[in-house]
Order: sequence, then structure tokens, then C-alpha cells
Amino acid sequence: MKNITLLLVLLILLPSISAVTLTVDELSENEVLIPGLGQTSFLLKITNHGPSDNFMFYNYLGFEMFPVGTVFIGNGQTKEVNLQISPIGELTVRGPYTFEYYIQGQDGTEQAERLVFRISELSDSFEIGSGEINPDSNSMTVYVYNKVNFNFSEITTQFSSTFFDFEETFDLGANEKKEFTVNLEKSDFDMLMAGFYTMTAEIKVGDDEITQEGTIEFAEKDILIETPQQYGFIINTQLIKKTNEGNTITPSETVIKKNIISRLFTSFSPQPDNVERNGFAVYYRWVSEIAPGETLEIAVKTNWFLPIIIILLIVSIVLFVKQYTTTNISLKKRVSFVRAKGADFGLKVSIHVNAKKYVERVNVIDRLPPLVKLYEKFGIERPSRINEKNRTLEWSFEKLEAGETRILSYIIYSKVGIMGRFALPSASAIYEKDGDLKESSSNKAFFVAEQRDKEE
Repeated sequence: MKNITLLLVLLILLPSISAVTLTVDELSENEVLIPGLGQTSFLLKITNHGPSDNFMFYNYLGFEMFPVGTVFIGNGQTKEVNLQISPIGELTVRGPYTFEYYIQGQDGTEQAERLVFRISELSDSFEIGSGEINPDSNSMTVYVYNKVNFNFSEITTQFSSTFFDFEETFDLGANEKKEFTVNLEKSDFDMLMAGFYTMTAEIKVGDDEITQEGTIEFAEKDILIETPQQYGFIINTQLIKKTNEGNTITPSETVIKKNIISRLFTSFSPQPDNVERNGFAVYYRWVSEIAPGETLEIAVKTNWFLPIIIILLIVSIVLFVKQYTTTNISLKKRVSFVRAKGADFGLKVSIHVNAKKYVERVNVIDRLPPLVKLYEKFGIERPSRINEKNRTLEWSFEKLEAGETRILSYIIYSKVGIMGRFALPSASAIYEKDGDLKESSSNKAFFVAEQRDKEE
């Protein structure tokens, strides 16, 4: 009878006995714990289906848990709790991890719960990369991406690559991507080929330091700059300069056209790879491949100095021949030193008259220079007229046969010393040829008086 009575009492009192009755929902996800960098957090939504109570969180797996102490949750109340855990000692486990913990009420009753998270290395937390660049770029974008649900503070990162080298300090939230703009110097990569290049980031978080690698895509671009120049007239220089400002090996073909005359006086540097002749035109061709940053220079020089001299010489010869063939009488005047008694110096003047063709009524006239007197002694041909006032001498011939030569000579002297270069005027001949009146002139004769005196 006593046992039945005790059972009835327990059945009556059972609903009033306190027990933990909670619903725990995890609001956060993909939590990560990185050993050596402190704790990880879980956002929990807890609903109390039992009486109001102060609840304590604890575990048996060697983790510290926060909050420390108790959390009050009233009857039927829902509360969000930021549960943080931190390992005590060193963790050797990596990968997915199931964490079992307990929520205990003040009456000693408890409820077991589980959390699943990943224990990850620091090196698995980041991704680095950059945007595409090309030879025209003045800047580029570099980024660091936090791949895990973990907040990093005061990250110091040293970025380095073929294109740049810089350092940044920053905070990086969970799954956050931080971008940096880097100014580029074209001289740092003007000789690089297109392709993929390695970018290195040395990331320091607290006392831990890791090295991450990413890639930079250097996009292909053909940029061949041609700068032609031309200068000079007599020595004409044509300079063609080609610079590869792209990042690929660029084929280059240069063609220069010359005619069959100018090619004879043209030199090249470097020599052309191919020469083709088409009619009166000659084509010179250079074929090459220019690497990034390299410059090809082609110099073509045409020297017109020699052909101009040849042309002038030919023109002079033609004019001389024409002059010689069209002149009926040729006059050549010469002067030589003679001793004159009672005079400082004396000169013998000779005029050679050569008839190339038959001419009539020939009158040869010569003029005496100033400061001299005429010596009254002549050669075979004596002047037909001497005009002392006009200081002229005249010789007259009725006719001269073709090929006939007459030598006219006379002597002049001076009692006054004459120094320096002494010039005698040219002689002239007036004659008739086939009824037309014509005229010819001789050369001028010169004498250096001082030089002759010293020799004497």
C-alpha cells in the first residue's frame, strides 16, 4: 500500500520537477578555427521551452568557452548567444571537426549539443591575384581574398613581381576581398614577352608568416612604332627606325625603292636581305623579327657629290669643246721676265694668234697696263698702229688661212719698282667670217714681281 501511495505522489509531482528543455539553432555557418590566431565564434539562437533559468556552457574536449558564467533565458524566451571557443594547448587535428558541448541549468540538468567547423592552416585562408595588364597599362589591380569565415586584423603583406614591389597593412573580414591599385613603370617591363608571370605575397598575421603565389597575365599586344627621317641634299640620308613597344616578337618588312641611277651612289646599313629589279626601279627589302623593347634602324645614304662633280665636269668639257669648235681664232697671251737696261724690271709679252678657219680683215688689239712703258723693239710682226693716248697696240692682217699661226710680241718695262702680283689685260681680235663680223679674246696674263726679283 505504501509503494502505491509513493508512486501516486511521484506522478503528481513529476510535472513540477525542473529540467533543461532548449531548442538550439546555429545562425552562422562555415566557421573556421585557425590554430595560433585565437578563437572562433558561433552565433546561436536558443529558445527555452522550460522554466526560466541561468544556463552555463562547458565541454570536455580541452577548449575554453565564452561567455564565461551563465546566460539567463526566461520561459518561452528566445535569445541569440555568440558562443566563442578557443583551444587550450596545440591542436594537431586538421580538417572538419565535430565539437560536442553541454548547456547546463542551475538544477544540474544538462543538454548536449554539437557544432561542426573546420580547423584550417593560415596558408589555406588567402588567395591573391591581379587583373590583366598589357603594354599600354599605366596601372593594375592586385587583390587579396579571404577564403574563410574568419576575421583577420593588421595583416602586413609584401607584394612582389616583375612588374612591381610594394607593401600594405590592412584588416580583412570574413570572405572579404581587398583590392589595391598599383602604378606601373613601362621601363620595368618594356622588354618582357606576353604570358603568365608569378606574383608573390608574403603575408604576416601576428607572429605567423606565410608566402602565397598568384599569377599575372601579361596580355599579348603588337605595337610596332615606325619613325622615318630624311635629311641632307647632296648627301641624302634616309633613316627608318622601328621600335617594338609591344610584348610579342613582331615580324617587320621594310621596302625602299631606288632607280637605276641613284642605286649606283647608295649605301645601306645594314645590308638588305633581298634586292629585286623591276624595269628602271630597284627594290631593296629588309625582313626581320623585332623582340619586345628592341629597335631596328635602317640607314640609306645616297651620295650625290660624285655624280654632281661628274656632271659639272661633263658640262665644262662640252662647253669647252663647243667654245673651241665655234671659235675661228684662238688667242693665247703669255708673259716672261727680261732684263731691261736702266729699268727695275722688264716683261716680254707674246700673243699667239691661231686661225682655226679661214678669216679675213683680222685686227688684233692689245692694251698696255699702267705704270709701264713700251720698248720700241718688236718681233717679226710689228704693230700696224700704236695709240699712246689710249695705250693700245694694233696688228692688222688682210687674211689668215686655216691653221695659220702668227706670234705677236713686244717688251714693256718700268723704272718704278712694282711689287706683288702684276696683271696684264687680255688681248682681242676682230675679224670677218663669211661676211659676219666676229670677235675673240685671249686669256689674262699674270706676273709676280717680288718673286721674280728674289730669284734674280
